[in-house]
Amino acid sequence: MLSCAGADRLQTGMRGAFGKAHGTAARVKIGQILISVRSYDKFKDQVIEALRRSKFKFPGRQKIFVSKNWGFTKWNREEYGDMKAKGLLKHDGVNVKYIPEHGPLSAWCKTQAELAGVDC
Repeated sequence: MLSCAGADRLQTGMRGAFGKAHGTAARVKIGQILISVRSYDKFKDQVIEALRRSKFKFPGRQKIFVSKNWGFTKWNREEYGDMKAKGLLKHDGVNVKYIPEHGPLSAWCKTQAELAGVDC
């Protein structure tokens, strides 16, 4: 819609007045985890610096927390190493599976054979 003098600017009127998204947002609660990163220990300083720089892209106050656990597992680093050496943990994709000491003998034999890399 153009009018006489000063018609170099286009007037939009009520176009786009209802039902248009202006952006995207996520509803987060206080204390909710926004970003989780898993990396090697040798890259710890670089990951902390990257997260420090990314804090400025989010509104509000953000904290960087370095976990004492091994990866995304529920065991801390010392427990994980001991349990892995004893054969109580088995790789399961990107996580580990806990193998209890109790249960049927056939399951135990199968697990020990998989850990040793031989057929039972």
